[in-house]
Amino acid sequence: MFFKIARLWAALILYGMGFRPKVLAKTTYKKGQSYMFVANHQSMTDIMLMLYCVKNPFVFVGKKELAKIPLFGFFYKRTCILVDRSDAKSRQAVFKQVQDRLSQGLSVCIFPEGGVPDDESVVLDTFKDGAFRFAANHKIELAPMVFHDNKKRFSYTFFSGSPGIMRVTLLPLLETDPAPTKEQESLKDQVRATMLNELESPSL
Repeated sequence: MFFKIARLWAALILYGMGFRPKVLAKTTYKKGQSYMFVANHQSMTDIMLMLYCVKNPFVFVGKKELAKIPLFGFFYKRTCILVDRSDAKSRQAVFKQVQDRLSQGLSVCIFPEGGVPDDESVVLDTFKDGAFRFAANHKIELAPMVFHDNKKRFSYTFFSGSPGIMRVTLLPLLETDPAPTKEQESLKDQVRATMLNELESPSL
């Protein structure tokens, strides 16, 4: 129920700010199935757009600092597994929480860049391993997607951005299995290359 409310909240925020999501789906998500959703991280609106695009109930894995933001933080901490990246125990606790959510039939969303790059000229930062380890260990499909315009529409630079279309591409699903670290690294590189290619492709 709360996930449905969060999706409504996300749509109201996006449209209220003058953004119009445009989704190109190269795959479909099965109702009741768990996925590991991964996307590029460009803006605070990534969270709203992810909620808008995905009907399968999921939780974010995100940094705990954002929970302090008024109103946004109320929804964020109720739809997220919060992690303090400076605390080793907090990072370890995430594994257990992800396992619990997946056992409940939920999906998980991780932004594999680990944060928004300080340098806004970076198209796609290097990926961290977490999302790919979780997906492989739990044998769930990876569901990558690309946000094309969030940085342009609403970046972390004050007084920047403008209303308009926010394009999203839902990329084909990728199956995973528990595999040696080397193979997980290859999958991570494959997903990043696919997402980067999509980001650098002509407009939808």
